[in-house]
Amino acid sequence: MELKSFRVRNFRSINDSGEIDVSRITALLGRNESGKSNILRALHSLNPADGFEALSRIKDFPRHRKLSECRDWTPVVDSTWQLSTYEQQRIAEIWPAAEGVTEVDVGRRYDEARNVGIAASAMEFDLAAVKSDARKIDAAVKAKAAKLADDAKAELEKAADAFVSAIGVGQTAAKWAETAKPALAALRQALAAADAELTDKQDQKVVALEEMAEAIPQNEEAHRAARKWVIERLPKFMYLEDYPEIKGHQDIAQFLQRKSEGKPTKADINFEKLCKVAGLSPDQLQKLLQQNDQETRGQLANRAGAVVTTAIRKRWKDRELKVRFNLDAQHFDTLISDPNSTYDVEVNLDERSRGFQWFFAFYVVFAADTDDGEAEGAILLLDEPGLYLHARSQGDLLRHLEDDFANQIVYTTHSPFMVPTHQLDWVRTVNIAEEAGTTVSNDPTGDARTLFPLQAALGYDLAQSLFVGPNNLVVEGVTDFWVLSAVSAHLNDKGKVGLDERLTITPAGGAQKVHYMVALLTSEQLKVIVLFDDEKDAKATRDDLVKGKLIRSDNVVFASEAFETPPAEADIEDILDPEIYEALVLEAYAKELKGKKLELNTHIPRIARRFEAAFEALSIDFHKTRPTRLFLQKMATDTASVLPAGSEDQFERLFKAINAALEKHLSR
Repeated sequence: MELKSFRVRNFRSINDSGEIDVSRITALLGRNESGKSNILRALHSLNPADGFEALSRIKDFPRHRKLSECRDWTPVVDSTWQLSTYEQQRIAEIWPAAEGVTEVDVGRRYDEARNVGIAASAMEFDLAAVKSDARKIDAAVKAKAAKLADDAKAELEKAADAFVSAIGVGQTAAKWAETAKPALAALRQALAAADAELTDKQDQKVVALEEMAEAIPQNEEAHRAARKWVIERLPKFMYLEDYPEIKGHQDIAQFLQRKSEGKPTKADINFEKLCKVAGLSPDQLQKLLQQNDQETRGQLANRAGAVVTTAIRKRWKDRELKVRFNLDAQHFDTLISDPNSTYDVEVNLDERSRGFQWFFAFYVVFAADTDDGEAEGAILLLDEPGLYLHARSQGDLLRHLEDDFANQIVYTTHSPFMVPTHQLDWVRTVNIAEEAGTTVSNDPTGDARTLFPLQAALGYDLAQSLFVGPNNLVVEGVTDFWVLSAVSAHLNDKGKVGLDERLTITPAGGAQKVHYMVALLTSEQLKVIVLFDDEKDAKATRDDLVKGKLIRSDNVVFASEAFETPPAEADIEDILDPEIYEALVLEAYAKELKGKKLELNTHIPRIARRFEAAFEALSIDFHKTRPTRLFLQKMATDTASVLPAGSEDQFERLFKAINAALEKHLSR
């Protein structure tokens, strides 16, 4: 059975959540205190793994309402389930009226009962049709009575009236059948006593009513069996609001003793699950200790550590860690180390970060329970999973839930990194208002706080996809991006050398941010070439990147490499013809410069810096984006006016240097 949707009412902060659609994975997104946890707790109460029970009116009924409003039959959860092909066949075998049924409804109220709705198409009871048939039978009986003597006539008419009165009673099919059986039998007896026979047509109507009265109880019994089967088939709900306790130091002898006495602690239960995942048996380890077979114990522990290490490394991407189980007499220690660090120091699980402890416990408990354990086929309800994890590790956890679990999962979050941006149809938003209480929307709606994680997640995704590729050319600013893109496309169209099509131009947002952009991209194992303006600060940044082992020196290209005789300093703007760039600036700033004389200091080596200084002398702000935007417009309409042959040759020389650096980088 697969959960399709559910609705919560009259539970804690929830008056009526509205219908909540459920996917294979469903994310409930909302701010703190919006009622996300209450949604999970209510759903969990439908079929908890630890047993179904009545709800507490005092604790669970909304506290802003009178307790007298709460009754045993007050609705709490209504849910709709999709049946598998096997389940459709099985329910039809139990209750033939359910032939063709593909969905069932299951609900719970405040008492200890659950209601099951099965929209059966057959065996429907129509009291109006029954009454119509009864009137026709009554008319036929009275027609027979009219031919009899007065006493016999009166008796038969009396029996016919009693039949009509009794046959029309019954609000439900079962109640009708209970009354109809004796009424039909009495009519048969009255006809026999009067020696009067109905026509075949009328007799068939009586037989049909008798068959219906016999079939209804059997149908009701089958219906009850089908409802019982649905409840038995209903998946269990497992609710996790904190990470399970797994101790890094365990005494096997004491564990076995508590287990034999039926007094295991939560840590004991989870230790047993760890052993299950690792392929270990505490009983066997203790017996081997008693037999003094340390070699076999060590081999088993070594194998178990390798098994868990493999599983953890697949899911924990923050660092490549190693898990080792150490056996010292009856003591069992779980040790974690970083084999790639300078000093491979083992640390007990109890002393690892809270984030890693959460992830380790989460993986162990659910790996154990979903592999032939109590959670196999269960629906997992996770309240703020990964709260203690680093942002990137939260993304790993989301992939873990998606790739490594077959279970349906409903989880709450307010973290952008737990928002499945690749499957936005999984996201539901949870809102709370004073009058309405907690409500859930299947389409993202809500105030700024509610939608912030979604906006942040989409913004991060967009930023990742705009400029970043497997092979990146990092440039200082967006104007460099504009000029290089436009000129490269033009040269490629002319059959000359433009930038390698495998390169994605990635602006860093300023020279001071190049270091951070390179660090970000290389941390993702992406190829990076850096194009710097040729100046003292840029060379210092290049040296810092090389010393920090973020990039090799031959992955750095300077703008001065565009020139046959490289100048001491150069920006991308210097590759353009100086007179053309000056004309672009004057046209772009014609309004601000009207009536003013712009004096350029030719001793300043870079043309953009010359204009910055000249504009500053006139108390005008200079932005390279304005002449560059004008350059792009003219590139589209009159390329020759802004990119003469000499500039083309210089850009082609620069692109060849960049492409050569890329080829060298890819060949390593």
